[in-house]
Amino acid sequence: MRKMRPINGKVVVKPLKSEEKTSGGIYIPDTAKEDLNEGKVIAVAKDATDEVAVGDHVFYKEFSGSEIEMDGEKYIILSEEDLLAKYEVSDKIPD
Repeated sequence: MRKMRPINGKVVVKPLKSEEKTSGGIYIPDTAKEDLNEGKVIAVAKDATDEVAVGDHVFYKEFSGSEIEMDGEKYIILSEEDLLAKYEVSDKIPD
């Protein structure tokens, strides 16, 4: 297995796949699935922003970055400007 290390302030994201079926149990055909603009950060260049780290879940701009395939997996290489937000899963309800 090869390891990817981005350069020039880039961030490598593995896109998340849309759900196969709805919460009601209805299966969604491939033609009706929407592309999600979110994914998991796989690698961050040393000179990139310190706002994101490996493992973070992020939202990114639609039609941004460069799609690549390595070892049968699809990834998107994004610049810092393409990142919109990151989110964290929490069990607590904020006050």
